[in-house]
Amino acid sequence: MDNQTFLNVLKQSFLTYLQTHARSNEKLKILHGKIAQDIDNRIKILNKTNYSISALGFQNGKEEKIQGRYIEKMVDITIKNNYQAIAGIAVKFVMSNYFQNSNNYFENMLGETSNIRCNQKLYFQILIIPEKLPYFDNNGKITKWEIIDKHHLKKYIKLSQDDKKQFFHTPDKTLLCIINISEPKIEIKTKQDYINYYLHNDSSIQLSNKQFNFDNAVIFNDYEKFINKVVFSILSI
Repeated sequence: MDNQTFLNVLKQSFLTYLQTHARSNEKLKILHGKIAQDIDNRIKILNKTNYSISALGFQNGKEEKIQGRYIEKMVDITIKNNYQAIAGIAVKFVMSNYFQNSNNYFENMLGETSNIRCNQKLYFQILIIPEKLPYFDNNGKITKWEIIDKHHLKKYIKLSQDDKKQFFHTPDKTLLCIINISEPKIEIKTKQDYINYYLHNDSSIQLSNKQFNFDNAVIFNDYEKFINKVVFSILSI
């Protein structure tokens, strides 16, 4: 799966999110399943038959738990070698209301990564955020549009400078994608307006043109580079 195919998968996931309710896992099946399938294809091309992948939307269609140092953790994508879990990938595609939750997302990422990496397993993170996304109040009204800039990513810029050998809370590699969903051509005031517009009008999803200075621990807007690193790391164990 190349970068453009990955963007097409994100579009499918986004449209499915609009067609279902917020707690539905249908949008996850598309995204998690395609990533898991991509990893499986890359491993099989190399004739490595002792690996297996578990994720929603792929093969048995189930997430699996990985035993961390402290607790078991249900993981979005689990990679096994000879039936033993050796690596996990967490995937988050933020659709709205990012600013109020961004610190919680980040802290949870650090905690789950540390728990699993401290048990001698690989752990990777994927975070996808629209460059401009709606903030919905409790009544479904759009009270503002949140626009991602360097200020909102400074914790990830700091994370990108970490040495994973020194800090177990640092993922083995993080993919951060900032995407552009094509702007609506009419005024959007509510969540229902938002849903109706994108379900009934052709839209596109592209990578953001913004540039940020990330160091080695974070890969920015390059799915292909990230997934190659994941597969190389898995096969190097």
